[in-house]
Amino acid sequence: MQPADITDGQKTDDLRQLANDMIDVQLSMIADCTDADVFFTPIDEAADDPHAVSKEEVGMAWTLGHVIVHCCASSEESTFLAAELARGVENHGRSRYEPHWSTIKTIRQCREALEDSRRMRLATLEVWPRQPDLDKRYEVWSGGPVANAMELYVVGHMHEYSHFDQIREIVRQAKAART
Repeated sequence: MQPADITDGQKTDDLRQLANDMIDVQLSMIADCTDADVFFTPIDEAADDPHAVSKEEVGMAWTLGHVIVHCCASSEESTFLAAELARGVENHGRSRYEPHWSTIKTIRQCREALEDSRRMRLATLEVWPRQPDLDKRYEVWSGGPVANAMELYVVGHMHEYSHFDQIREIVRQAKAART
């Protein structure tokens, strides 16, 4: 599925709903989690992060806190860049901040990160002009989708969604380890 498949016929109110839905689903998934679940290391045979900050972290299974901050950073990046594109600003590279996963130690921090992310995502839509520039497009990453502002807004959310099963599995394993 391509971002254009999702945004065809959509308006900025639909993007607001998307942002709210994504956050609400994650809050629901972690509703019964404890602080111990946040830094629980799950079994993940497929763990492979070529963009890890150190060699030691490349094959490391991600904790719940790690996945939450990664999801937030991915969607925030695309929403901030989409706001610029909607205003007609040429792409000038990435706009990403992701706190190191080891700083997330409590379920409260996870919930706060999600609510902060919701606030930021919704705020970016307030800077869109009434008539956003939807003709300006760029290739989001080498070999990736060529997106306009609407499509770019959903790119990070699509990536975030791709981690939902991972969140569910971490929560499942963490709860099983507690019992």
